[in-house]
Amino acid sequence: MALETRKRLGRGLDALLGDYPIAAVEAAPLPDASRRTVPVGSIHPNPRNPRREFLERDLEDLAASIRAHGIVQPIVVRPMAGPREGYEIIAGERRWRASQLASLHEVPVHIIEVSDREALELAIVENVQRSDLNPVEEAMGYQALMSEFGYTQADLGATIGKSRVHVTNTLRLLKLPRAVLSRLESGELSAGHGRALITAPDPEKLARVVVDKGLSVRETEKLAQTAPETLPAVRSRAPAEKDADTRAVEQELSEHLGLSVDLRHRAAGKGEIRISYSNLEQLEALCRKLRA
Repeated sequence: MALETRKRLGRGLDALLGDYPIAAVEAAPLPDASRRTVPVGSIHPNPRNPRREFLERDLEDLAASIRAHGIVQPIVVRPMAGPREGYEIIAGERRWRASQLASLHEVPVHIIEVSDREALELAIVENVQRSDLNPVEEAMGYQALMSEFGYTQADLGATIGKSRVHVTNTLRLLKLPRAVLSRLESGELSAGHGRALITAPDPEKLARVVVDKGLSVRETEKLAQTAPETLPAVRSRAPAEKDADTRAVEQELSEHLGLSVDLRHRAAGKGEIRISYSNLEQLEALCRKLRA
């Protein structure tokens, strides 16, 4: 694929769908035969989809919303040939999974014709633009484009609309031990923490300290220059069991907001509420509810 085309793909799925941004394409009916309703069973996940983590609670929340309001945004797919006839997902696997939980028999789709390489490009671009990938998924997606389709880091930067430095730093995370990568995938550590840990003599030990102490990226960078034996001890602690009242409040807030809620109550009436969202659309909906 020519570099000019790769740069164009950096805009996201709208590069192949025309001049509409993907949100607009998915949200509104188009005068196009490629938009239709198909059986859920005829749709298959893309084995190259860089996104691997789908939290069960988030899927259940989305399924509840789909039962109440249906699917607002069509799933973007491409036709499949061979023994698995049907459609392969390019964007919208989370909606497809939630639709099955909601017991839907048919879902709206937008069908486009793309190659394997373009399908992987678009899956990565769309997830990166929506901030749906954790750092490890993003790095593995970049690595797949390089190993399967001969991309350079400069090509990747042009494709996804990121700097070459961003691509390089993201790929470097794959050098970390599996135990540290798991913490990046779960969200215990940020990409910034991961980059700092790469230079540490013992990344696994320092990662445990960072999570235990709640250290910032800057603090992690400083400790990465020290010997492992000088690191502070990690406390062994079990998570406190939440009482029935706390769980009830969490459930009530979760049902009202349609999002996962984590209530952490401390002594003297203090505490914090953590509300998890999976994409910008959920964040915007949350902001509207909080302003109402």
